[in-house]
Amino acid sequence: MSYTIELPLTEGQLTQYTLCEAQSLPASSVPFSSRVAFAAAHVVADPNVDHTDRSKPVQLDWDATLAYRRHLWSLGFAVAEAMDTAQRGMGLDWPASQALIRRSIAEARAVGGVVACGAGTDHLPPSPARTVAEVIAAYEEQIGYVEGLGGQVIMMASRALAACAKSPDDYARVYNHILAQVKQPVIIHWLGDMFDPQLAGYWGSRDLTAAMETCLAILQENASKIDGIKISLLDAQREIVMRRRLPANVKMYTGDDFNYPELILGDEQGYSHALLGIFDAIAPVAAAAFHALDAGDMQRYCALLEPTVALSRHIFQTPTYNYKTGIVFLAWLNNHQAQFKMVATQESARSVQHLANLFVLADKAGLLCDPALAVKRMQHYLNGMTA
Repeated sequence: MSYTIELPLTEGQLTQYTLCEAQSLPASSVPFSSRVAFAAAHVVADPNVDHTDRSKPVQLDWDATLAYRRHLWSLGFAVAEAMDTAQRGMGLDWPASQALIRRSIAEARAVGGVVACGAGTDHLPPSPARTVAEVIAAYEEQIGYVEGLGGQVIMMASRALAACAKSPDDYARVYNHILAQVKQPVIIHWLGDMFDPQLAGYWGSRDLTAAMETCLAILQENASKIDGIKISLLDAQREIVMRRRLPANVKMYTGDDFNYPELILGDEQGYSHALLGIFDAIAPVAAAAFHALDAGDMQRYCALLEPTVALSRHIFQTPTYNYKTGIVFLAWLNNHQAQFKMVATQESARSVQHLANLFVLADKAGLLCDPALAVKRMQHYLNGMTA
């Protein structure tokens, strides 16, 4: 059965769009064998709470939030918890993150899922007046919380450190101090300023080549304490250059939501594992692609992921940090949550036209699991925007 809907794909004009025939993908909960793949998961806001009042505690729909993590685990993904995809630093504060981390680790144990959790310094307001000692103490608090629950740490980039560091030496001091203490190897998180403008100049320089040298020196010195590094710079060649220079035991986790298929596939000198926000949105197709890669079927791997790239580039278009809106919108279209609501009212961060085009791209990538419901919800959204 075909479904048709009128969409505002261009400004001031409606276009009639007929959906593609839904594709059937075999489901498998078998973990991927050729690559490690973390999906950074979004959170579901409590639809019964007024999220415009930022002075009130963040309220989540815990049933829907945890159900989505079970969905990701059921497809074979590991979950990267309390990251920027979960609106960390854009509505999800440290108290809410603690509750999310605690519940997610418990849920992972209950179902046999793999989870790693973001620990940073976001409870410490950034300021040039901060000291390196304060940044270290903030990291120690959050990492101690995650490790106290038995969780693996993703050491998130620090706005407070970016604001107060005077030189690359300050970054080395913080990371060397923290990594000397961790109980198990961590994943380092290098987030580009397109994802968070407050992280501009991370590692002590706005010159990415110089920044990479500082980062690599820290990785070399602490290699036994590092599982891998996730870089989100949207620069495939820079990632490849860094990947080839990593210590032998340190994984490269691509965070490149523009160029992930070829970076994961790799070349004659190696490949990237993955820790990606887009996996939240494209999980069923990406899972099938990873199983194809495990089976050595490169052609199917590429054929499955290629249509998702246009969707991902659309979701992550500038301003890139508003990508969470598209992630949550697609989750709502696919019935993973009852309403299109977000923490800190971020559902309004993208235009109607943007979300209409997202609908089309998701359909072309085979990511509308129930076309009839997706059309119904899209129409409901459009009616609300014109009411």
